[in-house]
Parts: sequence; structure tokens; C-alpha cells
Amino acid sequence: MSKIHASLPLLGFAAFSGTGKTTLLEAMLPKLVARGIRVAVIKHAHHDFDIDQPGKDSHRLRKAGASQMLISSRCRRALVTETPDEEATLPHLIAQLDQTQLDLILVEGFKKLSFPKIELHRSEVGKPWLHPTDDNIIAVAANVAVPVSGSAALAEKASLPLLDINNLEQITDFVVRFIQGEVDTSAASQSQGLQCGDLTPQGMLSVAEGRERILGHIVPIEQAQTVDLKAALGQIVARDILSPVNVPQHTNSAMDGYAIRGDDLEREDYTVVAHVMAGHSYDLPLEKGQAVRIMTGAAVPEYADTVVMREQAEQIDNIVRFNLNMAAINAGQNVRQAGEDLALGQTAVAANSKITAPELGMIASLGINQVSVKRAIRVAIFSTGDEVQHPGEAQKNNCIYDSNRYTLHAMLTQAGCEVIDLGIIEDNEAALEMTLEQGAQQADLILSSGGVSVGDADYIKTVLAKLGQINFWRINMRPGRPLAFGHIDDTPFFGLPGNPVAVMVVFLQFVEPVIRKLQGMDNWQPQVFNAVATEKFRSRPNRTEYTRGIFSFDANGRLTVKSTGQQGSGILRSMSEANCLVEVLPEQANAEIGDLVRVVPLQGRV
Repeated sequence: MSKIHASLPLLGFAAFSGTGKTTLLEAMLPKLVARGIRVAVIKHAHHDFDIDQPGKDSHRLRKAGASQMLISSRCRRALVTETPDEEATLPHLIAQLDQTQLDLILVEGFKKLSFPKIELHRSEVGKPWLHPTDDNIIAVAANVAVPVSGSAALAEKASLPLLDINNLEQITDFVVRFIQGEVDTSAASQSQGLQCGDLTPQGMLSVAEGRERILGHIVPIEQAQTVDLKAALGQIVARDILSPVNVPQHTNSAMDGYAIRGDDLEREDYTVVAHVMAGHSYDLPLEKGQAVRIMTGAAVPEYADTVVMREQAEQIDNIVRFNLNMAAINAGQNVRQAGEDLALGQTAVAANSKITAPELGMIASLGINQVSVKRAIRVAIFSTGDEVQHPGEAQKNNCIYDSNRYTLHAMLTQAGCEVIDLGIIEDNEAALEMTLEQGAQQADLILSSGGVSVGDADYIKTVLAKLGQINFWRINMRPGRPLAFGHIDDTPFFGLPGNPVAVMVVFLQFVEPVIRKLQGMDNWQPQVFNAVATEKFRSRPNRTEYTRGIFSFDANGRLTVKSTGQQGSGILRSMSEANCLVEVLPEQANAEIGDLVRVVPLQGRV
């Protein structure tokens, strides 16, 4: 599904509280309607609100537990949706409108988003001007002249119109000209016909953008070590492993039967001159009219290039006949050529490949008992916060047990890493500085979970700035929005969210790709499938949504997926019950029942 487009003009009114945004809109709307303009208004509220009247049926049903309450009459309908987890975004709200019945969308609030806006300013409110720091403002409506400093800022914008906030006709005329495309919006970062998918808070990165930026700073570890074959499972091959022999070493039989010559197929019977078991051979050239009884894997004699399966043969004494009614005999059948699997000198396992059971068996089949593998990536982990306790301790008031270090330890072990557990670090500048320095000295990568990820405490920012280069980002995803990434000296550092589920989702999307690149796996990608949604998966435009899910095959053999239920970032059970993440992409507004969604299997990763 493509991005949602605002196919009609979108205009906001930005102002501080007390300026009279609602009053102005209330007075202007009748004037717009009188000119035949169909208008929708989206208002942002900074507090809880309730449009239902207590005692009314809809109010009673919603209070009883309905998360969505739709009430309809002949004249109007209303949908009230509870959003306890997260506030709706402007693109999501726009998507709820029937734009085919509108000419204009007016927005009150959302002043930090990028879309065309008129600034409203009243001197008596005592608030600063907005337009000097917001390039999306296309006009100013005020009750005083713009001061000199403001005039300089305005002069840099292409003839930014100045309107009288008390002159409704003037403001209405301007809005009509905006609808008709007669207003210069070149100073605004978005204009008429805005793509709603581009309406994202300033500083917000997409998952793909964040991952690309992070991977651009990662340099693979080149150190290698030689290990015994049994210790190589799960390790990364340092150099190409070349086959020292042909595999198979000899041309051999693919089944139990009789070896004959492919240029001697027309006879009624053959003389059996030998019986060759696997590990043995018949060392004379096979003559015409002769056959050798042979077992699977045994080398075929010189000139023999065809094997007839035993079930098709009848041997009496040393004479064998073949039943041609059962199957025709074709020259070259049932024979495996020397080097057919691997030729001498051919790459058996490529460098930077992970050694799993098949690779282990292949290497062993070549007679190799030691391999050169990349040194395991060393990852230091710690949790932060005075409220975090070790499991096994008596729980203190207002404290929680640390689960994040245990999930991170398990996921890192699954990824083949060596884990250095630095424990729980108290909210103390000296302790944090010492821990980060220790991690940078001992590890190839540092992971923290908790307050470090968002830099809420000033000393955390101070320590990170002192020791390295750190960026605090907000990733446009759910769960797992806050993320810090950078370097302590030359060691990459991640500050992960504190919520347990968010930690795991962010690890899968950002940390694991970094580990794979450190291991030398360029362009590593997780396994992804498409599955049919058996329930609606909520999403919002331009945001990547990760729902914990369970995929399975239905009676028709289709791969289907459902959620694990409640999806709060602190509900660890939702990950425990899941076998996948359902990834609803930014361009997909919602996934309805029957839609295809992306499924990211969790087996082997968590």
C-alpha cells in the first residue's frame, strides 16, 4: 500500500495557548461555508477530554470497556477511540477523514510538525514569535507590528504576508487564495497536496534511516583464531575454506545394483565378474558383456558409467538379466561423478559465512579438523538506575528486577558473541564514567539499557560527551522509539530503551545488524516471510509498527499470523508467546484481515 496523500489543501493555525485559535476558527468557519467550501477541522488537545455526556448510552458503554464506540444517527455519526498507549499522529487522523467530501482541512495545534501554517500572535499573551524558527509558516496574523528582529527574519522569507488577526475577512480571503493555489508556499517545507506520510516530528528517523546511519560507522573485526572443528559451530569463517580433494573422490554408484558400460546396453544378459562393497574397488577395466555387482558409494570400475538398480535385475549364478519392462536403461544413470559436489581447490565454505551443522559436516568430509574463524565479538552490557535490582534479592519499595541484561545476554549468545556483564550501574556520574571506560577497554561493543538511552539526566549526557561521540535519536517505530548510538573512544555504543520488549525489538532491528557487520557479514538480512493477517494490525502512516505475533499454517496451507494479545512495551509475556514479529511498514496505514503482512521469525534470534 502506498503512502497516504493529502489530496486537498492542508492548513494549520499555530499559536500559544490563550491567543484565541479556536475563537478565530469558530468565527471564520461560517464565512468559508458561505463561500461553498467544505471544511474539516482537526484539533489537538494537550489534556484528557471527553465528548460524551455522562449518563448517555454511548458514554455508559465506553466506560464499561468498549475501546471503540461508534454512534450513528440520521444526521451525524461519531467514533470515539480510546488511545491509552500512545497519542494518534496527525497523518493517522487525516486518514480517518473522507477527503472526497472536503475542500480544505484546517488544523489547530500540532505546531511542531512540518506542514503549511498561519501564525497567530497577540502581544498581550506575552509569548515569543514562532515564524523565525519555523519555515513552515506561510503568513502571520497579529494585532501588533512585527518587531525589527522579526522583520529581519521575515525578509529572508519570500514576501511572507502579514495579516490583521482581528480582520476575519482578510484572513478568510487569504485561506481561499491558499485553497486556490494563489499563495506562495515556497518558504514552507511542505505545500498544498502535502504527502501526509512526510508529516513527522522534527528529528525523527525511520528504521531504515537509523540502521543505515549506524552501519555506516561500523568496521568489521579482522582478528582470527584457529579452533578445532567441534568448537567451530556457530563461528564465522575467517578465510575461504578450499577443498583439498574431489568430492566425491571417485566416480561411484548412487545405489545398490549392477555397473555396466553405457556403450553396451543392448545385451540380454551380462557376466558378473565381481562384487564391490563400499570402500573397495574392482581394479580391472570393465569389458563389454561384463557387469559388476556394486553397493552404494563404491567406486565404479574403469569404463563402467551406468548402474542398473538391483530391483530391476535377476541374477542366476554369475549371469544377470535386467527387466526392461520395469524401466528403460539410460547411459550414465545412477552414477555420481568424481568432484560432482566439490572439485579440488573449489571453495567449500566462503569467508564470513556462519558455520552451522551442514558446514561442519562438509568441512569434516574434506578431512579438515581445524578451521580459521573470526574472533568472537566481545559485547559489554549493563543496566542503569537506582530502581533496578538483581533477581534473587528481596524486592525493595518502588524497585524492579533487572530483566534486560538477561534477555540481552541470551540474544548475544545466540548471535555467537562473548558477553561481558558489567552489572547494574547506579545513577552516579563517576560510576557511569568508570563503567563506560571499562567497557571501551574490554569490548568491541557496549550496550546499556535504561536512562542512558534517552539522556534524561544531565550528567549522563555530560559523561557521554566527555568520553565519546553520541547521538540521541528518536526512531519512528513502535515499540522502541528512544535510542542512543555513538562511540566511546573507538568502541561502538548503544543506549537502549528501558522497557523489556522495546529492548528486544531494538536489538533485532539495530544491534544484531551491527554485530553481523562486525563479524564480517556485509549486507546481512534477517529471514522475512509474507503471511495473511487473521486480525487487524494497528499502524500509523510513516511509522514502522512491530507486533508480537504467532504464525502458523491454516487448513488451506496458507501461512497466517495473529497477535499474541496485549502489546505493551513492558509485557514480556507477549515476546515469550510469540514466534515472530509482525512488521507493518511505514507506507501501510493499517493491515486489515486478509491483508498480507511481513513476518520476521524469532527462532534462533531470541
